[in-house]
Amino acid sequence: MIQRNTPNEDTRPPQIIYALYLAGLVTANITLLIGVIVAYVYRKEAPSWLQPHYRYLIRTFWMGCLYFIITFTLSITVVGALLWPLLAIWLVVRCILGWLAVRKGEPPARPGSWLW
Repeated sequence: MIQRNTPNEDTRPPQIIYALYLAGLVTANITLLIGVIVAYVYRKEAPSWLQPHYRYLIRTFWMGCLYFIITFTLSITVVGALLWPLLAIWLVVRCILGWLAVRKGEPPARPGSWLW
């Protein structure tokens, strides 16, 4: 059975990081970098039920970097041009699913996933 936790002040940092990641879509990724730094700072002292969120956030950043490099490299071809919107959708979906889980007091459904 999934243990539900009541959202409190401990949930504010991950919610802010999810928002920073989403803002990265319009701020040339600067807020993504700020978000991952905040995630690394807060993950050690987070309650055990929130630690998977920090793992999910950190993995989102590093997987996003990998996907960005692949998309950028493939931008020479038409395939790369088609991948940019998919990369943005991937980030939005991950952030919304994570944010909703924090609001419900649950860990992310699949923190180790490469997709959602």
